[in-house]
Order: sequence, then structure tokens, then C-alpha cells
Amino acid sequence: MTKILVIDDEPSIVNLVSAYLKPEGYEVYTALDGLSGLKAARAYKPDLIVLDVMLPGMDGIELLSRLRRESEVYVILLTARTEETDKIVGLSVGADDYVTKPFSPRELTARVKAALRRIKTGSGGGAEGGVLSFRHLRIDIGARQITVDDQLIELTAIEFDLLRVLAENHGRVLTREQLLEKVWGGAYFGEMRVVDVHLGHVRQKLGDGGLIATVRGVGYRFEDETL
Repeated sequence: MTKILVIDDEPSIVNLVSAYLKPEGYEVYTALDGLSGLKAARAYKPDLIVLDVMLPGMDGIELLSRLRRESEVYVILLTARTEETDKIVGLSVGADDYVTKPFSPRELTARVKAALRRIKTGSGGGAEGGVLSFRHLRIDIGARQITVDDQLIELTAIEFDLLRVLAENHGRVLTREQLLEKVWGGAYFGEMRVVDVHLGHVRQKLGDGGLIATVRGVGYRFEDETL
């Protein structure tokens, strides 16, 4: 059974989210503070975590930072609508997506379902298996592995899918809207800057030598040479 961990210090929100997720067949665990949330994540090893930023003891950003040292679990951050900094910092630390409070539980459930589908099947269209080979980069789609000049690179699920979509459209400029649709799916209602943040992580991990070009005012283009 798919396991989801909900970490929020408001029991009403925890109960509401749980009430929507359990009928979908998920096994839901909960925690009301940061330290308990981190312990629960380590103990239950959930497939996805819904994490509030404002938590007593250890806030959500610190919890996420610690969790990322040992896990690539998919994390949806809950942030206050007015706290733009929390969103950017959360994405930079390693959140995969975020939902602003107050939120629709139906929207959150849709995000969770879409994320779990991507985790289980991979996203971005194209063949389920096969290898994309370029001069510097090799993408094994079936194994979901990336190598740069024969060195294995660890990417999160979202990072892998973004790079895969760009590579499958080699030489073409893809807009942020197109990347959101292909990677996050039609259920995404957040801001487009999540694309910029995650691609920034991809570039850092690749030691980007111009493999991903930014086309100002439009989007991104994958530029490694084909073999």
C-alpha cells in the first residue's frame, strides 16, 4: 500500500487531508511537529510527504534539509499564501512541489495522485525504456539513470523527468508551460518558477557545460550533441 506522511501542527488540517487521502486507498501517517515528523519519515519511509513550513520545534525547511541528506522522497510543501520566501527556499532545499494555504483538499489530493503516478511510471511521455545517448550525456530511461562523461549522476524524480523531456526534444525550445504540462501534469496549479528552480539543481549536478540553454523570455533548450 502506498504510504503518505502528513506533517502539520494544525490537527484540523491533518484530519482534513487524511480524510481525503484515505478513501483513495493510501496508508496515511501523521505528525504534529518537526521532530516527530522527521522520526516518522525515517521510521515509515513514506512514498510521499505533505509538509507544512511552519512547525514547532523544527520548522519544515530544516526538516526538509535534514531529510534530503538521506532520502529523495517526494515532498509537497504547504506554505502561507503571503510567504513567497518560504516557497523559494523550500524548492531550493529540495521540495518537489508546493501548495499555498488556504488550499482546496481536492486540489491537494489531485497533486498527490499525479505525483505518485509519476513516481511509479515516470513522466514526460516517450518510450518507457530505451537509452538517449549524446556526446556528454547518457539517459537510461528504463533504469532512470543519468551519466555524464561516464560518471553516474543522482537526480530526484522531478529532475530526471525534466532532463528527459528536454533531451527527448533535443534542439527544440520548450516553454515553462510545456514543461509543467509534461512533467507535473494537468493537475498542477502552482507557479512556473518551480521549473527554474529544479532545472537550476539539474545544472549544478550535471556540472552544466552548456547542456541546457536558457532562451530568455521563452524557456529552455537541450543542446548536447547527438551521436
